[in-house]
Amino acid sequence: MAERLLDSINSPLDLKKLSVDKLPILAQEIREVIINNVASSGGHLASSLGAVELIIGIHYCLNAPEDIIIWDVGHQAYAHKILTGRKDRFNTLRKAGGISGFPNKYESEYDVFTTGHGSTSISTALGMAAARDIEHKNYKVVAVIGDASLGGGMALEALNHAGHLHKNMLVILNDNEMSISKSVGALSKYLNRIITAPAYNRIRKDIEGLLSKVPRFGFSVIRSARRLEEGLKNLLVPGMLFEELGFRYFGPIDGNDVTTVIDTMKNIVNLDEPILLHVVTKKGKGYSFAEKGPEKFHGISSFNVNTGEKIALAKDITPEEGFTKAFGNKIVEIAKENKRIVAITAAMPEGTGLDKFANLFPNRFFDVGMAEQHAVGFAAGLARAGFKPVVAIYSTFLQRSYDQLFHDVCLQNLNVVLMLDRAGLVGEDGPTHHGTFDMSYIRHLPNIVSMAPRNEEELNNMFSWAVSYDKGPVAIRYPRGASYKYCSSKSAITALADESRTPITLGKGELLKKGKDATIVNIGYMSNIALEAASFLMDEGINCEVINARFIKPMDIELIAQSVFKTGRLFTIEEGVLEGGFGSGVLELIIDKIKKDIIIKNIALPDKFIEHGDRALLLDKYGLSSKKIAETIKNNYA
Repeated sequence: MAERLLDSINSPLDLKKLSVDKLPILAQEIREVIINNVASSGGHLASSLGAVELIIGIHYCLNAPEDIIIWDVGHQAYAHKILTGRKDRFNTLRKAGGISGFPNKYESEYDVFTTGHGSTSISTALGMAAARDIEHKNYKVVAVIGDASLGGGMALEALNHAGHLHKNMLVILNDNEMSISKSVGALSKYLNRIITAPAYNRIRKDIEGLLSKVPRFGFSVIRSARRLEEGLKNLLVPGMLFEELGFRYFGPIDGNDVTTVIDTMKNIVNLDEPILLHVVTKKGKGYSFAEKGPEKFHGISSFNVNTGEKIALAKDITPEEGFTKAFGNKIVEIAKENKRIVAITAAMPEGTGLDKFANLFPNRFFDVGMAEQHAVGFAAGLARAGFKPVVAIYSTFLQRSYDQLFHDVCLQNLNVVLMLDRAGLVGEDGPTHHGTFDMSYIRHLPNIVSMAPRNEEELNNMFSWAVSYDKGPVAIRYPRGASYKYCSSKSAITALADESRTPITLGKGELLKKGKDATIVNIGYMSNIALEAASFLMDEGINCEVINARFIKPMDIELIAQSVFKTGRLFTIEEGVLEGGFGSGVLELIIDKIKKDIIIKNIALPDKFIEHGDRALLLDKYGLSSKKIAETIKNNYA
């Protein structure tokens, strides 16, 4: 078997030893490695296949890791991993103990940032460019961002600031779905060859320098020349937005033509100003099934390379199962009757189960793109106008909307329903995608109701309740997959739980199993795991009482306290961080219920938005002045 070019590549330095005419062969070899390994491990296939030549060109022209490359989101960066010393470990992609599916700063010096969320790269790259200039260093800084991420507010804010600071940095816009504006063909390509050429830019700079010295008329001539160049660009290429923001725009170029990528980058990489290079790539390039169905192969589990068909694994669920599917069906059912329901997602119609709603009610469905802050603010406007907006969003991405949740929804006390999919651990996508913080960051906001169902039936009941609730916002968190996915015996759990099903009532939990030796309080589908654990403990002679809290806020502390006083032992279980989470909430509330010799009292601001006023007066009003604190302690002393 002939040796592959890739076998000799262990770093970007090895890459540079190849002649440019060999690089298309290398690109095909890299694609084969990506396809074969993702077929086994799952991952983000289509984006990574489309970016192979672009990544080869970047590393061919730069000197990483001295030069800085920052990937936005990072699910297009598989070729980057392969070229930077990780090809022999690429078969461990997304596996426990293996390499991450995203750039990871702890994995390689070539991964400058650990990334997984969109629209961040230009900001962080600009920060590194500013740091470079403060220290009088001369490394290059490149941000690679996709067309979807560019629509995020953070990316646009960073572009604006970068143009204002006029830092030497390169932003590569990888346009792999729809061009922002289509090229008009040969004239556009010809103009781009002219304006990227070193001779053109050298002459341009020399002439401007010469004209600036001409009294009275010099600067007028410069302005006229620039207007002529901008006019040609405006006519032939789609870059004037970036030019107005202070960037020199080049493109669009064919990002799957490695020679074009290298020639263009060599011409512009040493220009001392903010540069935006617009490249157009084909998502799924080189694998026919992914080219035909890039959405299907954006993030995919194991599949058959020869047919492109997904391989069913034992851990998979059927299409009829799962929280996401249950929500998608339920919102359609209710929306048929309730015309005030509108649905919002941030570039995840299928992932959140809203694709069916989108097809049936296109006028009431809004995909805002990768703009989670806007999604929540947009929902607030709809709610204020009398609609019932349902925002379906992954738990980890709602973090990006925290201020909108606080300012636009909770402070206004608007009837917005937040459906938080992928709450808890999501598995292979790792730390940037685990939904482990939502209970903590939602629980302390006033006015909002926070819930978690233990199974699909309860999700349906909770959603129906949330839609009918008219006193403020509601958040419902639920995991990926089916309710019994991580339990060994669905029938045993069903038998253990009491047959009665109490209706959803604000702030009321549910007693799933009676016991006398310990109280296990759970939130969400962890109740199923707790019931299974209780069955194991029964074999050990330990009879546990199991409570499905249902509500994270407001909490049924009466039910919990009554059980704890009976059993004398309390265990809380949650798939979320301990700090500030569900268990912390139980402890905060149960302190006032403890009737023993120890007196415990929390002194803090109340669960409400504090109005404006003099700080000293407000501290006194809400019990945090020295006199009021002393008074509280005195009243609770006896």
